[in-house]
Amino acid sequence: MLTKSGKARVFGASLLLAAGAAVAVGGGSASAVPPGIPDAETARSELSSLTVAPDGSMDGYDRDLFPHWSSVEGNCNTREMVLRRDGDGVEVGTDCYPTSGTWTSPYDGDTWSEPSDVDIDHMVPLAAAWRSGASEWTTAEREAFANDLSSPQLWAVTDNVNQSKGDQTPEAWKPPLESHWCEYARAYTHVKYVYDLTVNSAEQGALSDMLGTC
Repeated sequence: MLTKSGKARVFGASLLLAAGAAVAVGGGSASAVPPGIPDAETARSELSSLTVAPDGSMDGYDRDLFPHWSSVEGNCNTREMVLRRDGDGVEVGTDCYPTSGTWTSPYDGDTWSEPSDVDIDHMVPLAAAWRSGASEWTTAEREAFANDLSSPQLWAVTDNVNQSKGDQTPEAWKPPLESHWCEYARAYTHVKYVYDLTVNSAEQGALSDMLGTC
């Protein structure tokens, strides 16, 4: 599928993941990060190409319109795949739930050994995607976005830090760990770019400032 600007959306590959296609995910490491994060120069170029527009309405929004966590491989759903990918020394049971491992949250630098202490954050929050273009997508496209393992959209992070973020965008919320701002802005900008989502002017300015820390 092509967006209005001509960029190919990543829905095709993501839909395969949501439908249960096999995905190679290793044991992970404490330094693991999601795939596809561009360098700072590329991110700045992508940011400059985004359409700047006021946020759209939240009318009709419901998280259930972004189905997650979808089955990916065997008994593993998307959340469990991210835990396997981003943890260190992760072992899982027959139900794919981790039985051991540690997870270091890039947002605050804390390390956890209980999966229940770890949330999977949507880099671009689902509600933020809704008000910047996703309200016009099909449910299948929103499912692909919410379960996307092929871009830097899904992150294993400290649960209460993720909850403090909520659906806020970078002008209102930034990771507590300032040394992560560069990587955060590169990833966030790239997700907005590949999905052809808009940014508001304050959001664009905050992303530009964060990229300035790179």
